[in-house]
Order: sequence, then C-alpha cells, then structure tokens
Amino acid sequence: MDFSTFLQQFFNSLSLGSMYALIAIGYTMIYGVLRLINFAHGDIMMVGAFAAFLIGNYLGLGLLGSSLLAIVFCALLGVATDKIAYKPIRHAPRISLLITAIGVSFFLENFVNVVLGGAPTAFPVPDFFEKPMHIMGAVLLPLGFIVPIITVVLLIIVLLVLYKTKYGMAIRALAFDIKTVSLMGIDSNMIISIVFAMGSSLAAVGGIFWAISYPIITPYMGTLIGLKAFAAAVLGGIGSVTGAVIGGLILGFAEVMSVAFFPNLGGYKDAIAFVFLILVLLFRPTGIMGINFEKSRF
Repeated sequence: MDFSTFLQQFFNSLSLGSMYALIAIGYTMIYGVLRLINFAHGDIMMVGAFAAFLIGNYLGLGLLGSSLLAIVFCALLGVATDKIAYKPIRHAPRISLLITAIGVSFFLENFVNVVLGGAPTAFPVPDFFEKPMHIMGAVLLPLGFIVPIITVVLLIIVLLVLYKTKYGMAIRALAFDIKTVSLMGIDSNMIISIVFAMGSSLAAVGGIFWAISYPIITPYMGTLIGLKAFAAAVLGGIGSVTGAVIGGLILGFAEVMSVAFFPNLGGYKDAIAFVFLILVLLFRPTGIMGINFEKSRF
C-alpha cells in the first residue's frame, strides 16, 4: 500500500469511526444514568436519516435546514420514547427495561417500514460533499474532514454541559443515586429527558452523516450500525463519554484498515469490529476508559 492510498484509508477510517462515536455517546450517557442499554438508539439514528430526507423532500429545505429540523425531531422522539416506554417501568427489574428497549426498536423499524416501505431509498447528497480534493496524491472527500471536526466539537459541548452547567451536575448526581437526587428537590424525570434528548440528537447527527456517506437508507439500517456503536461504547468503557468517542474511532480504524491491508477479508468487515472488541475486553474487561461507577461518572 502506497502513502496516498494509506492517507485515503486513514480519513475513511476517521470518518467512519466518528459516526460510530456520535451514536455511541448516546448509548453511554443513557447507560450511565439509568443502567439501560437502549437498543432502540440505533433506530433513532435511522429515523434521523429518514426525517432529514422527508423534510428536505417535502418542505424543499436544504440539507442544513432539514438536518436541524430532523435533529430536533429526534430529540423529541427520544424524550417521547422515555416518557411512553421507559418511565412507567423505571423501577421494574432491569430485564423489563431491556425487553422494552428491544420492543421499541422493533416498533420503530416496522413503523417506518409500513409507512414508507421497505425498499432502499436514495438520499440526495449535495454536490459539495462529492467534490474530491487531491492532497499528497490521495483523493479525499470533504466528509472525511467534516465528520471528525463536528464530532470533536459536539464532544466538547457535551463535556461542557456535563461539567460546567447545573444540568450537567444534576445528570452526574442522578447517575449516582436517583432516589437521593429526587429527595433533594431535583426533577429526576426532567433530567432523564434531557439525557435522552442529548443522546438522540447526537444519534440523528450520526444518521445524517451516514446517509450522506452511504446514500442509501432503509428502515433496518440502524440495527447493525447500532450494534457496532454499542460495541464502541463498551470498547471505550461504557459510562465514559470520552471513551465512547475513542471506542468509535478504534472500531472505525479496525474495520477499514483491516480490509485495506487484507482485501480478502472484505466479506468479514462487519465481524472484524466485534472480534476486535472481544480481544480488547479479554485484557481490559471494563473497556479502555472504564470507570469505577462508585466514584465517578462520564
């Protein structure tokens, strides 16, 4: 592999890993607060991609306008999901929450399938994202730069919210003990809604970027992507926001670079991420940035 090819694959890995990271942050935040593995999170990403497509198609808005509305819609959808599906069983056994999350995932997939049809839909990509740039002999697309930059910016915003605002302080306190926080006069349900809104918004951003990168969207696209993002969250250390980003980037590099160096493994690229996860967890069971939940959060 020559240097130009390596550089191209490097930015492909960075872009893919950043998209996994955006979705993984939502997984790790919801788990950090509720100890809930929200398996519907990948389908929120799918809804974000479809929402951007429909808003742009029927309202005639550009990509930026339709994306902003889609992000707001997914934030509201995340809050509604919590209020309707999770809040009534907040104090039920963990297995009940897990089964409910799987049920919400199936509902979203099949609802979109029934309403919009199961055929793959072409996502319109603005010409700007398809203009190649020639750098040191490599042919790069703008998305290879845009996605990592926006991911870093959003990570910084999330960390600032968590550590520099009163709502962030409430989120971290809630992650320690919901009952005690409620006794201190904090509206725990409102704080949980904020967490769902933040996580779902990031999932929508990831879904829109995914639709631009791979411009075919389907009702079931969130299943495998969501599982990989969850693997990224576990790899980075479930409950750690920074770890989720690191895990997403590692999985992106593992998936792309393994195929780049060993083309015969192309048919196994989806399995490579999970094999890599197993190998890492054998030596680091709590993940790369694994935290002690008795002492810290996020």
